[in-house]
Order: sequence, then C-alpha cells, then structure tokens
Amino acid sequence: MIQRPFWAGRIQAAWSKTSIIWLSGARRCGKTTLAKMLGGEALYLNCDLPSVADRVADPELFFRNCDKPVLVFDEIHQLKDPSRLLKIGADMFPELKILATGSSTLAAGKKFRDTLSGRKREVRLSPVLYSELKAFKVPLGRRLLHGGLPPALLAPEKDPSFFREWADSFFSRDIQALFGFRDFAKFNLLFEYLMRQSGGLLEAAKAASALGISRPTVESHLVAMEITGAVRAVRPFFGGGRKELVKVPRIYGFDTGFVSFFRGWDQLRPSDNGTLWEHLALDWLAARNPETPVLYWRDKAGHELDFVLPRGRDSVDVYECKWSPSDFSPDALKVFRAAYPKGDNYLVCPVSAGYKKRVGDFELSVRPPEAAPGGFR
Repeated sequence: MIQRPFWAGRIQAAWSKTSIIWLSGARRCGKTTLAKMLGGEALYLNCDLPSVADRVADPELFFRNCDKPVLVFDEIHQLKDPSRLLKIGADMFPELKILATGSSTLAAGKKFRDTLSGRKREVRLSPVLYSELKAFKVPLGRRLLHGGLPPALLAPEKDPSFFREWADSFFSRDIQALFGFRDFAKFNLLFEYLMRQSGGLLEAAKAASALGISRPTVESHLVAMEITGAVRAVRPFFGGGRKELVKVPRIYGFDTGFVSFFRGWDQLRPSDNGTLWEHLALDWLAARNPETPVLYWRDKAGHELDFVLPRGRDSVDVYECKWSPSDFSPDALKVFRAAYPKGDNYLVCPVSAGYKKRVGDFELSVRPPEAAPGGFR
C-alpha cells in the first residue's frame, strides 16, 4: 500500500483531541486503504456486510468485548443507526479510538440523527495531492488527466468505463441511500454540467434553465453533491459597500479526471493545464486549512482573484494559480490591494522550488503547493 503520511498525521493529531474521527471523502479516494494503514492494533469492520450489522446490534455489548484499542467502521452509513453506535462508543468507552468512514459529512441524510457535536473531529480526504505524486510515482500530467482517485491515477491508460461506473455507484450507494433522490437522469445531468463548467460561476436559475429542470431540484442536488464531496463551492470574499460579488459561488468538480472526462479531453493541450492546475491548488489549500473556508474575489468590473484566505481581522492572503509564473498579470491584485492592503501574495505554480518575484508594485512568493507558506505550510 502506498503510504499517505499527511493524512495519517491528520488522523493522529485529531485523535489527540477526541476519540472519534469521521473520515469522509468522495467514493474511491482511498478512505478504506488509509483506514487499513492503521495496522494490527485496529479492528477493521466493513459495514457493507450483514454480519457486521448483526455484530454491532447491541453496541454496549460489542464495545465491552472489544480487545483492540482502535476500531474502524468502514462505510458506516450502511448501518441502520450509525450515530447511535458512535455516541455510545464515545460516551461509555472513551478510551477507545474510533475511525468511521463515509462519503458524506456526518450531518447528511436521515440516518444520522445525532451529529455527535463535541464528540468527534472530521477529516475530509482529498484525491491525491500534488505533494503526494512522488509517493505514487506518477507525473503531474497524468494526475491532471486521470485525476487523483488512486485506481484511475495508477491505471496505465484513462479508462472511460471507470468514470461512468463511478457515477452510477455514487448515485446508487451515496445519493439514494443518504438523500432518497430517485431520478438518476436529472441528478447525473446536473453532475455532468458542473464537471464541464468546473471553476466557473454558478447561478442556479441559469443552470436550471439550461438543463430543463427546476431550480429547487438544482439547489437540492447541489447541496447533496457538496455534502458528499463531489463538488466544492468556493464562495466570494467581500468587504461590504464595494462593487464586489457577494452571493454567486464558483463550483469546482472534486477531481480533475472527471472534469477532463466530461469535457471530452482524452489528452491535454497546453491551454488545459492551467484550468486543471487550479483544481490541484484548491485541493491543497482546503486540505491545509480545514477550518478556514477558501474564498475567491471578483468585482463587478470583472477583476478576479483565484483564491483568498482571510488571516486575522484585517489581513487577507491572495493565492493566484498559474501554470507558468509568466502568465500572471497584476491588474486584479492592484485593484484588490487598494481596498485590502494587508496580506501576503502567493503565485502557486508547479515550480521545483520557491522564490520571490517582483511584478509592478508587488512582491510575490512563487511556490509549489508542497512548499508554500501560509495556507500551504
């Protein structure tokens, strides 16, 4: 198994604060493999199996007779009452370390009657990060085209059937089970639309009109996709009283392999790299700042910055993502810094080592995701 020390460290750090870790992430991103890396001290339970459901039917009896210090409940949402099981474990057996995995957040669906507030920490696993490519022994170009789900990333060729089968399984095993949606055609229509438009602004009314489905359907399905990690909504940063966007989110597909697949890209042109690179930078920003929402900025004149992270009361860091440092233009940054002068400026590029660069009046830190300070530390 390929080791993923960043995520293993995140789990161990979370266990130092609470006994229950909720490991979420999109289907096939590696949750089960990561859980099995916990080693011989862990009891691994596949909750897809009926025998496991029977084994934990009496939670108190099960926990009392457990002879392992670590418990893994994989795909725990398949159980009848998963939150009750976890609550009993946390309250009555706090000495146990429990890792529960699922595609959604713990608050999703009718099965989770208790979100275990104050009893758990959440770790959301991303597709393979830029900094993990050396461990997986794959080049950046393959990561962009194939995506970061390990089975697709490690395949010698991009297999269209993998992406179709994933979408079918995602709907039947996650969306139907958690939310009760029944119309696969409408859901998949929106899912494909969002993958093709990934990185762009999303107005629900326009999407509904373009797809011929109702706005409430678009909104409810979008929420389900966010909860299950299929898309990430990046919302606008604004200071109030200025001519800035304040409501419309940018929607990103969770994985570059699906973005390229639904756009019909069987190979990448140079112009495609920058679009997909932005997704990798966002993955890393979100992974390294799990408690801070990643935002974007845009004014009504069309000036736009890829990502911003508020830091403290008055400081805002800017992250522009470019395939090449020479692609950067300071125009939007100049407008932004006139309104928000405090903060650091980062140019996130696939360079081998970080360095400083001056463009106009601005000093930029040019860094790869694995080395950049601040949000990438």
